Amino acid sequence: MLRQDSQDAPLFGEEDATLRKSKIKHPLASFFHLFFRTSAIVVYLLCDMLSSQFIVCMVTIILLLSCDFWTVKNVSGRLLVGLRWWNQVDAEGKSHWVFESRKTDRANLISSADSRIFWLGLIVCPVFWVVFVFSTIFSFKIKWLAVVIMGLVLQWANLYGYVRCKVGGKSNLSNMAKNYLGVQIFKQAMKKTERP
Repeated sequence: MLRQDSQDAPLFGEEDATLRKSKIKHPLASFFHLFFRTSAIVVYLLCDMLSSQFIVCMVTIILLLSCDFWTVKNVSGRLLVGLRWWNQVDAEGKSHWVFESRKTDRANLISSADSRIFWLGLIVCPVFWVVFVFSTIFSFKIKWLAVVIMGLVLQWANLYGYVRCKVGGKSNLSNMAKNYLGVQIFKQAMKKTERP
């Protein structure tokens, strides 16, 4: 059984002095946020040129994806956008999803440049892995299917977790989408009735 908790808690790095919002405040976290993601994609694309051994390429890609998952989940999410998520199992064996975000009075610690880098990397890279899944299936390179599915799952898990943190851990994303569509349809209907 899944239960979702949302907590406002101070996060690692909140004591930093505030800088201008347009500057990258955490260049090292921004670099590694993108480094592991893009390295896994580049190694996958250049694997035939880098090594003729499938196992070496597969292990390298999976290690890069694992480093990316850990870095994004535990470091860059906290520093760049003030969000983190995890799953914990209590003593009774029940799974609890926890989604945290910085308190609103500390939100000025997040720079817009850091936030753009974080969300751009978080959204664009899973798109590549979706393309890789379909290209692997259609080109009949079945041996690569496990690798590209692993890339898609790890990248998608972080994207899903951070979207849940951003929109609120207790809300259901499908209900939010339905509500948004309902509001848009209502606005369109109101515009049509206001016309003479």
